[in-house]
Amino acid sequence: MNLSGEVKKLTIIVGESERVYQRPLYEVIIYAAKKYKLAGSTIVRGDMSYGADNLLHSSKIFALSDDVPVIIWLVDVYERLFDFAKIVNRIMDKAGGGGLIFMEDVEVLRYGKINTEG
Repeated sequence: MNLSGEVKKLTIIVGESERVYQRPLYEVIIYAAKKYKLAGSTIVRGDMSYGADNLLHSSKIFALSDDVPVIIWLVDVYERLFDFAKIVNRIMDKAGGGGLIFMEDVEVLRYGKINTEG
């Protein structure tokens, strides 16, 4: 796949403890993105967050919640990400949890395989 120039980035933020189909929600989303053949994805775990529920989520040892945010970034063209966001919405509904989905413009300067040979 050739990906360059102006494309979109879909960002999905869910709680680390959210589950669907007895698996972590973030994992289900990433495998769905791979099956949908999106150009690329990355997951990072946040240290602290709050959202619509106004509850503070933190990875600190004495925090009230250890449900840290998981941020999923997906990059591809608008049409594919827009369609995939609908799929993610249904998956999140099935999980019965909260979260955030948004899309923004990005410009790809380089897209290629990572050389894993020494």
